Amino acid sequence: MTAIDRRTFLACTSAGLGLAALHRPVWSATQQDTLRVLIGFAPGGTSDTVGRRVGHHLTGNYAKTVIVENRAGAGGQIAIQGLKGMPADGSAMLMTPASMLMIYPHIYSKLSYEPLVDVTPLSLACTLDFALAVGPSVPAEVKDVRGFHAWVKANPGQGSFGSPAPGSVPHFLGELMARAGDVSMTHVAYRGSQPAVLDLIGGQIPCVSAPLGEFIQHLPTGKIRLLATSGAGRSRFAPDVPTYAEQGFPDLVINEWFGFFGPPAMPDAAVQSLNAALREALQAKDVVDGLATMGLEAQSSTSAELRERLKRDHDSWAGIVKQVGFKAD
Repeated sequence: MTAIDRRTFLACTSAGLGLAALHRPVWSATQQDTLRVLIGFAPGGTSDTVGRRVGHHLTGNYAKTVIVENRAGAGGQIAIQGLKGMPADGSAMLMTPASMLMIYPHIYSKLSYEPLVDVTPLSLACTLDFALAVGPSVPAEVKDVRGFHAWVKANPGQGSFGSPAPGSVPHFLGELMARAGDVSMTHVAYRGSQPAVLDLIGGQIPCVSAPLGEFIQHLPTGKIRLLATSGAGRSRFAPDVPTYAEQGFPDLVINEWFGFFGPPAMPDAAVQSLNAALREALQAKDVVDGLATMGLEAQSSTSAELRERLKRDHDSWAGIVKQVGFKAD
């Protein structure tokens, strides 16, 4: 989705989420008056767009009015903190990338929330793969990860890679990619993926590790090249690009997911009601197609499935963080 598309969608949904209910005169007895959706990032970004697209479908179905609240700051932590104080009656939820819950506990010495206690899993929202891209400062004959490793070794001091943020999944993936080739690379942290991609296009940095969807709109220009994607199989958004695993790096099969969470100690009836509404919304064609424009695969789950996934990924990332040795504070 282009920046203009996102701004247009944001403007429309900001008005539409509150007014859509006016076109639905009949309400069920269990329908919420208002649902607040907390987003830990600024309007117009990927997290915000996912939350608003799903929120648009919940309007008039689950709640008369859906209000998206952007509580940006501290890399998504402020929204999670805010969720803890919300009522647990199904009138509030959080939409967040997994990193804040599966990685942050291992890189911050102090967090104001416990990821396995202070949120109630509701449903998965979507999944995404990452990609490794190089720009015009890397010779055209570099066509794969091993070729890139060879170029870095032949050009000491030029081997840097950008990522959307320190402690993000793409940051760790870049570090693991460098270690897999026994090369030394400097990590350059950006405030988001697009600033990194723009520097990549401009030749200011040779390589960027970021969500695959962040590169898609720039591929037709020919100014960047994808060397690998991080999924277990090739992505439908870049079917000609081999995975890390295909290129001999089976330990670099890494993806991320976004999920919906309620406040702590949410009653089971409220969980089931909101889960059913979310699963229906995530199957809507315009939601599926809209997320696909950003390289995201819409995917729902039961509450129990999301809880298990969070626990499994939280535990597995403890080892990855220890291996890399990164701390955010």
